[in-house]
Amino acid sequence: MKILVLGSGAREHAIILALAAEEAEHELFASPGNAGIAEDATLATVDQLDGGAVAAFANENSIDLVVIGPEAPLVAGVADELRERGIPVFGPGRAAAQLEGSKAFAKRVMDAASVPTGRAVRAASESEVEAAFDDLGAPYVVKADGLAAGKGVIVTSDRAEALAHAVHYLPSGPVLVEEFLSGPEVSLFFLSDGDTVRALSPAQDFKRAFDGDAGPNTGGMGAYSPLPWLAERFGSEQEFVELVTEQVALPVIRQMDAEGTPFIGLLYAGLILTDAGVKVIEFNARFGDPETQVVLPRLRTPLSELLLAAASGHLEDEPQPEFADDVALTVVLASEGYPEAPQTGRQIGGLADAASVEGVRIVHAATAGPDAPGGDPVATGGRVLNVVSVGADFATARAQAYDAIGRISLDGAHFRRDIAAGVAE
Repeated sequence: MKILVLGSGAREHAIILALAAEEAEHELFASPGNAGIAEDATLATVDQLDGGAVAAFANENSIDLVVIGPEAPLVAGVADELRERGIPVFGPGRAAAQLEGSKAFAKRVMDAASVPTGRAVRAASESEVEAAFDDLGAPYVVKADGLAAGKGVIVTSDRAEALAHAVHYLPSGPVLVEEFLSGPEVSLFFLSDGDTVRALSPAQDFKRAFDGDAGPNTGGMGAYSPLPWLAERFGSEQEFVELVTEQVALPVIRQMDAEGTPFIGLLYAGLILTDAGVKVIEFNARFGDPETQVVLPRLRTPLSELLLAAASGHLEDEPQPEFADDVALTVVLASEGYPEAPQTGRQIGGLADAASVEGVRIVHAATAGPDAPGGDPVATGGRVLNVVSVGADFATARAQAYDAIGRISLDGAHFRRDIAAGVAE
């Protein structure tokens, strides 16, 4: 197939690597892409927020499938314009994408579908935030209602800090003050064609910037998959996935369909395993980052077949996806100052040496080509790249990943050294 992937991050690079690894030879395009994606796909110049421009490119280049990676084009309605023109697209339309675009919308859908989640209060002023704090108590959970690039959430016992976070986002609209939920967190992806769902393998990511879950929230500093400890509580990963499918994914997909806004694409369920059962923290309307980087390398079923089946409304014809027994983890290399004030424009060295480590691949997130031929790429954002390692067990995969990331040079960069440490012991 000819496939166009919209986006420029590690998530999109991971999708392209999975498509390129299939036995079928696809012609891959990406827009806008990054320095790493440029090595695995043809970069195109098309405004990913302009549905008409994306449709024109797709028609001019006989694209068989468009995959929308980031949330912004989804919320902008790019998928709607493509579907109106008969172009297969993996990604929900504008209305369905509000599952991610508005936390309040997602809570309403969950309530209507009887999906287990925490209590939430929508607050439009500082006084309403204060009242919600009094009602729900500490620790305080405050979320920006709209898109915030993974950094709109704070969880803290410091009331002043929580209030300051709310005040920062209130000029852009109401915030949600939520009940604090305690327990291990799990990310689970569901492919949906608006009616049928197919689950991928669970993953866990690390949101805090520094070791031991210290520091500010980020877009994600690492992840691993599968989660062997799920068997202790649920009997097996499969039983856990079946439970969440029945209690979360299918009710939400059916509710969206009943409201006339079918969800076609990737439903990301951010879950927490509380003493009272599995509850939803949030939904995203696209592949998660960095979890995608560890889920897709283990996928045995051709990704292209799953995406096209979902986009075309034929997901019921596809069996449950199969995954390798191997484990995968990723460690994110971040620029100095990330997440508050990342320093950009610095050269990245040692990538070829890092990629030579067995079981390792380098997935680019925020990189651009070298200033001169033969030079090193440069960092263009906070999360610069992912070192992804696949191995027979977590001890092996961790050793490979940290060997590789130690060979990369980027002035001032930092990364967490405890990714998957708990499951490698």
